Amino acid sequence: MALPHTMAAVLLIGHGGLDKLEYRTDVSVPQPAADEVLIQVDAAAVNNTDINTRLGWYSKTVEEATNVGGAEGFSEISNDDAGWSGTPLKFPRIQGADVVGHIVAVGSAVDASRIGERVMVRNMLRHYVDRRHYESWTLGSECDGGFAQFVAIASAETHAVLSDWSDAALAAVPCS
Repeated sequence: MALPHTMAAVLLIGHGGLDKLEYRTDVSVPQPAADEVLIQVDAAAVNNTDINTRLGWYSKTVEEATNVGGAEGFSEISNDDAGWSGTPLKFPRIQGADVVGHIVAVGSAVDASRIGERVMVRNMLRHYVDRRHYESWTLGSECDGGFAQFVAIASAETHAVLSDWSDAALAAVPCS
């Protein structure tokens, strides 16, 4: 299967309201690193982590409930600590912590037999922090996630799905 060079994705361009989400059709398809797989996203759920990250609610300066930020975001946040891990996010970011799809390409250190496999992605990613206790990256926060046609992610963070559940039903599972 020949992969496209560009894809559709929803980019988060900064903390704030719905105006910080931008739909684009010219985003480069990610290339998997040696230990990664490329997933064609079949479904991605929207959860509180995605919303709270967009709003900047994880900033230590926010003291209100998440519903106060609603669709507009919070008026005063610190971008220095407004990511899930307490570190600044890099924009633009593709959000989407809950991903279900099929592996369409693999990095050089991943067995090619995984191509075609239906997978779910663990959204609290331990691989990228060398599996240190109490540390992780969040898919769609510290790295690009599933609000796109494709996502590259560590092979070790993907899990084969042998289920008759729909893609949408499965995408509702990871973060919850």
